[in-house]
Amino acid sequence: MKKIYVIHENQEWTVHLFKRLEELGLPYEDWHLKSGAINLNEAPPEGVFYSRMSASSHTRGHRYAPELASAVLAWLERHGRTVINNSRALQLEVSKVVQYMELEKFGVRTPKTVAAVGKDQILEAADTFDGQAFITKHNRAGKGLGVQLFQDKQALKTYLESDAFEEPVDGITLLQQYIQAPEPYITRCEFVGGEFVYAVRVDTSEGFELCPADACSIEDLFCPAGVEPKAKFQVDHSFNEPVLVQYAEVLKANGVQIAGIECIRDQEGNLYTYDINTNTNYNSEAEEKAGVFGMLEVAKYLGSRLKEEQGALV
Repeated sequence: MKKIYVIHENQEWTVHLFKRLEELGLPYEDWHLKSGAINLNEAPPEGVFYSRMSASSHTRGHRYAPELASAVLAWLERHGRTVINNSRALQLEVSKVVQYMELEKFGVRTPKTVAAVGKDQILEAADTFDGQAFITKHNRAGKGLGVQLFQDKQALKTYLESDAFEEPVDGITLLQQYIQAPEPYITRCEFVGGEFVYAVRVDTSEGFELCPADACSIEDLFCPAGVEPKAKFQVDHSFNEPVLVQYAEVLKANGVQIAGIECIRDQEGNLYTYDINTNTNYNSEAEEKAGVFGMLEVAKYLGSRLKEEQGALV
């Protein structure tokens, strides 16, 4: 019997999908790639393969999980298997540089960014911003890795010379234009099957770690006056920007069926897009309030693709 195979390295981010697959009675198998081996001389099993590999796997002790996933995906694609979020999608997941080049190719505005390797080169890159505030971040990232805000080059120099400096796992540090939003929030646009599902508004007043997964979430911001607490994640039904069409085009061109894309608006109203996350997660509290469920949509989509696979046997 054909199954849905879920390729990943983090059980906490995948358990909700497994529950939805079970609710729908869909057969699946857990392919956790923190370690493993594949026989390249054998054909893989039949079925639908969904990659949820994460760029931040090294923060959980799974340093080479993306490399193993890349090998597995190459093996699956060689044998013509149906892969959701394929090897090209993985390239986007592990490199923000690749993301930005693809977004720009389709006319999506990204923040001014410089990629640098080496502390001297990182410091020199700060001159690009000509006295304007900028942030650093890791090229292969997630979870806000390496994100620091700097007002000037001297502050960056102090950081680089301190123990606080984080060396990126791929060696590439990005220096990026700081987008000052009129309100402290970003918007994350969720796509399943290449189609827009919903947007979520994420409060950034507590910092840059913006993963919506329940395992990563902080509690709602506490208000001692008895006022309704402010939720960090809120589904935004009003978000209907023209850029959604371009997002869908980017995903289609890069073998991505399931993803979250993050954007922010500046003081002048310009929209900047700065992240494509092909290992997308959802916040259960925000979804309950809005009556929309991302993982359920993912499970339904995987089920439809499995049905197509089974129909091909007839």
